[in-house]
Amino acid sequence: METGEEFGPWLARQLKLAGRTQAELAKELGLTRAAVSAWIAGRSTPRPTVMTDIARVLGTDVGTVHTRTTDAQAGLPVTWYHRPGYPDGGRDLGNAAAFAFDADVQVLARETCQNSLDERLTENGRPVRVRYTLHELTGEHLDAFREAILWNDLFPHYSAVSELAGNQKVGRVVDAGVRDMYEKGRLVLLRVDDYNASGLTGDDYADGKFAAVVRRQLESLKSGPAAGGSYGLGKATLWATSALGLVLINSTLSVPHEGRTERRVIGRLELPWREVEGRAYAGPAWFGRPDPDTPGAEVARSWWADGETVDRLHLSRESDEPGTSFLIVGAHDVASLEGEAHDQDGKPRAEEGPEDTRDIGRMHGRLVEALGRDFWAAMIGGGGRLPLLEVSVRALRNGEEVVPETKVDPSVEQPSRTRALRAHYEGTTVDRLTEAGQVAFRNVPLKLPLAGGARGTLGTHQAVLLVTEAAGDNDTPKNQVHSLRGNRMTVRKAPVSNLPLGTNPFQAVLLVGEAAGQSAPFAKEAEEFLRAAEPPEHDRWGQTEELTLRWSPSAYRRIQNLTTEVNSAVRELVARPKRGRGEGGEALRKALTVKSRPKAKVPSGPVVPALDALEATIGDQGEWLITAEVKIPRGDEIVPMVPVAQLDVRSGGRPRLDWAELVAVEGCEVENGILHFPSGTRRAKFRGATDVSSHPVRTTLTRLVVELRVGKGA
Repeated sequence: METGEEFGPWLARQLKLAGRTQAELAKELGLTRAAVSAWIAGRSTPRPTVMTDIARVLGTDVGTVHTRTTDAQAGLPVTWYHRPGYPDGGRDLGNAAAFAFDADVQVLARETCQNSLDERLTENGRPVRVRYTLHELTGEHLDAFREAILWNDLFPHYSAVSELAGNQKVGRVVDAGVRDMYEKGRLVLLRVDDYNASGLTGDDYADGKFAAVVRRQLESLKSGPAAGGSYGLGKATLWATSALGLVLINSTLSVPHEGRTERRVIGRLELPWREVEGRAYAGPAWFGRPDPDTPGAEVARSWWADGETVDRLHLSRESDEPGTSFLIVGAHDVASLEGEAHDQDGKPRAEEGPEDTRDIGRMHGRLVEALGRDFWAAMIGGGGRLPLLEVSVRALRNGEEVVPETKVDPSVEQPSRTRALRAHYEGTTVDRLTEAGQVAFRNVPLKLPLAGGARGTLGTHQAVLLVTEAAGDNDTPKNQVHSLRGNRMTVRKAPVSNLPLGTNPFQAVLLVGEAAGQSAPFAKEAEEFLRAAEPPEHDRWGQTEELTLRWSPSAYRRIQNLTTEVNSAVRELVARPKRGRGEGGEALRKALTVKSRPKAKVPSGPVVPALDALEATIGDQGEWLITAEVKIPRGDEIVPMVPVAQLDVRSGGRPRLDWAELVAVEGCEVENGILHFPSGTRRAKFRGATDVSSHPVRTTLTRLVVELRVGKGA
């Protein structure tokens, strides 16, 4: 039999739901108020005969009173509460947080799986299990679900939003979602279940995980620097993926609330401002039980649902293991059809059937692809380490399986990188690649700045670089570095530039922070620093407002230096060994005749390189991107030169721009912003990117001047 909660807290909640006092209950039972107070305080429990009378007063059966696994039905019925319009006439035409993301199931997979990783229960050492279920409803199954969510109560609000469809984006999306459901007679649900996670703990309104997800925007309660999320924006992808703006939630708690843990249910609807029957509504609405402690008992709060209710809402969980189920109602995947048919790594996608944003087969494939690309490292164990994550995707139609459940396998999705990480965990890496299948290891330094803008270095964190040959059809694109932090989600994917000709295809992995090992020097500090350097999309490391405020405007250069060190180490590890003087065969050497020519007289004294060609474009962040070629006269000594970027002006001195990046391409080396040229070099090439924070005006309104100056730029 299912274990119920303690009698006292359960009875107190039933009285609150029924709008009754302890004194009123005592009077109807013919007992003293002190007896009822003793029950609620836990000092005593009623006799079985009295429990029968309590069931009668509460309007429920005696079994409910004895088991206490659900609320009595004497309370206010579950309903929708729509937030009233603002008294000052203000209007919100949609949730701004949702506009940070596209209606893309791959973005949804990245954000929701990251959140589940962050909420993993670590005490038992087990991975968090995440399952994505696509479920298309038609016919009587669709009718039954609409009845369960009180669709008739919602329809006037959707109609009001549809009338505004021509004026704002959210209205057009909702109108298209409603029309698709009625015209095609189908509705796609996308459920995200996690197990061995904390669940939505805490009060309905006070600080806690429940309120942060269900009640608030831009609040992140992630614990520990290794957490992926930090902006509180990721949860908005749930509502962004719903064409109806509707998400239902069922959570099993790791910490009891109101004496219970299972089937804590609530729904949240995100609509723009609207007028229904002459009354204005601000936007969001909640599906739950009216809270008797709120004015007019209007505000809906979560409730402890019974098994039949969660079945009808398609929210049943497979076990009582802690975690949360999010049901996205009216899921669509508009981003899969925008632009050319390419995936996020740039490779063409195969034809995937009809262009339908609600095609569950297409969405199934895109979910598997995204999860394997972004979370492969979290699914890998070895050398005594357990995986952090297990994830699978399935598709149903009216309860019947149409696409078999697919467990995402990192060795299939990312074979080379999986081999590299396992070799690191098992201690089988080598110093240099000499045979097929080997994995090379190298430590790369990340010098961490002092907080608060202070000069100096806090310490040096040793990141772990792993390089191996690329193998497998899914290992594309080649010659990339995947960088990850403590939760092992891929944050940054970047190609390695300036590779030697003839380099064999490879893949590289960079483990930074706690991913490099909790015992690595300054691992926690590196986690905190890099987490602050991530934008809301968590797909790169660079300049952010938080990085500027907590460290300094130039702190991001430490990350650029790390990138330079990584690329240099990769080039060294993948370079083919040079042939010895004796290689090639005696017959070949005898067959070659080389006639020497008299050497030209080399001018004595230092020679000054000159800029010979320049190409410049404006980057995505508004920076100037330049590629410059340098011509060098013959001479014994070549003077070091400093590239200087300036803005062209009609009068006065030219404003000088800082370099965010200065990289040698060929024929030179860059050290502290100075170009050095090896003796005998005749031509050289370098690339640069200006620091946007040093631009006095918008880049598109300027012209760029690049000069080479002698010495330190004098």
